[in-house]
Amino acid sequence: MDWTRHLLIVPILLPLVTGAALLLIDETRHTLKAFINLASTVLLLVAGLVLMHMAASVPDGGGALALSYAIGDWPARFTIVLVLDRLASLMLVLVAVLALASLIFSLARWHRAGPHFHSIFQFLLMGLGGAFLTGDLFNLFVFFEITLAASYGLLLHGGGAFRVRSGLHYISINLAASLLFLIGVSLIYGVTGSLNMADLAVRLPVVREHDRMLLQAGAAILGVAFLVKAGMWPLGFWLAPAYMAAAAPVGAVFVVLTKVGVYILLRLTLLLFGSPAGELTGFGGVALLWGGIATLIFATSGVLASQAMGRLAGYAVLISSGTLLAAVGLGDASVVSGALFYLVSSTLSTAALFMLIELVERAREPGADLLAVTIEAYGGEEGEEEEEREDEAVGVVMPGALAVLGIAFGCVALLLAGLPPLSGFVAKFAILTGMLNPGGLGQPGEIPAPVWVLVALVILSGFAILVAMMRTGMRTFWAPVQPVLPRVLVVEVAPILALIGLCLVLTAAAGTVVSYTDATARALHDPATYIGGVLGGGETSGGVR
Repeated sequence: MDWTRHLLIVPILLPLVTGAALLLIDETRHTLKAFINLASTVLLLVAGLVLMHMAASVPDGGGALALSYAIGDWPARFTIVLVLDRLASLMLVLVAVLALASLIFSLARWHRAGPHFHSIFQFLLMGLGGAFLTGDLFNLFVFFEITLAASYGLLLHGGGAFRVRSGLHYISINLAASLLFLIGVSLIYGVTGSLNMADLAVRLPVVREHDRMLLQAGAAILGVAFLVKAGMWPLGFWLAPAYMAAAAPVGAVFVVLTKVGVYILLRLTLLLFGSPAGELTGFGGVALLWGGIATLIFATSGVLASQAMGRLAGYAVLISSGTLLAAVGLGDASVVSGALFYLVSSTLSTAALFMLIELVERAREPGADLLAVTIEAYGGEEGEEEEEREDEAVGVVMPGALAVLGIAFGCVALLLAGLPPLSGFVAKFAILTGMLNPGGLGQPGEIPAPVWVLVALVILSGFAILVAMMRTGMRTFWAPVQPVLPRVLVVEVAPILALIGLCLVLTAAAGTVVSYTDATARALHDPATYIGGVLGGGETSGGVR
């Protein structure tokens, strides 16, 4: 048996062992714990890249496009099974990249702001890795809860009244979502007698007629639990305050948590309800489409109304979620391909924004947002002295740190708005191309009215982000109320520039990335490839056979 197949368990086992080991080290040894955490996260990224290569190397056309790893010498229907395909490996690499960038940023000061930061951080990575690799709904719930439990600790990291208040709201909402998760899973198991995803895809078409309503109820309740995590309107009211309250590195890594809900909805929608299954074909697609549209409208309004940069970033996360949910609802392979490109680009750029906000805020006086709004509304001495300040500033060299932050802020604005030439434009262009060419590029096809609404909202949401970012950038870098020279460390700037640099790489290698996402979308729309990889002889036992 090829030893490389055992790498499928590394994204779960490595952070589990690391997190447990870090608990045994005294909290005062910050440097040692940070080094171990950093080394483990780097190894996790390397393992993710290897797994992505393995998933992309699986032969297409007749061969299984998913690799499975059974924990124990039992058939896949009865054992814990991990499944690797192109989508799972893409998410694993994305999580590892965000984790590494967030961890490096936290080494400046945040990792010392509270106890057990490094252990909780690793347990979060363990939960995310398991959620992306698991092949059954029960273990999805287990890893989902591990992820949420770790996120509770990270959200409260650093303390403070606002953080605690937002954290309690976050915990309450997610506990309710977990209850819905259990109810939905119980109903599905009661009808089908199985929780293995591949096995469910086989059993759903033959579910008895009088059980279909109960099955649909279970699927709908399960979907609501994931939609809470994805932040769909009106279930995502908690997201912007919670993400705004989180510490900068925590907010950056939390960006991928909303993508967990999107990932699961994409996986289950196309696997369980994408193939011919009688009345269940396309189940939930219309709700996802209109829910995504409603989320885009809500988030676009929120972006325009936001004065605080943290709240603006939270609504930017919701814009990303709304776009992805609507794309999943459409279900077209070309749209899903563009959405996967957009998922990667928007996640990287929004994470960079959360870290950038902390550094930019150092260049502003407390309450600068409120003061700027007051001056714009009522005027004041600030406007009368504007010309004098401009004359005094002539010939003054702009500090290097502020210049770097300004350039990074501008790049993030372009990425989130979807303007050329960066990857945000390529991703949105790919999504819009798929929407406007339902029959294929150059082929005639009828475009439904909801799709036209979605096209308009995708464009308008980008314009709204551009307006909001320009307004914030002008107040911060161009005409600050009380200019302050920020103190910025290299360890804080480096991860932000690295994430922006990765977006530049995505732009330069857009053809390769689109080829990968196209192959991923085709595999997702052909459930037989996933089923064959899990049930059709593609499984490998974790023990000796």
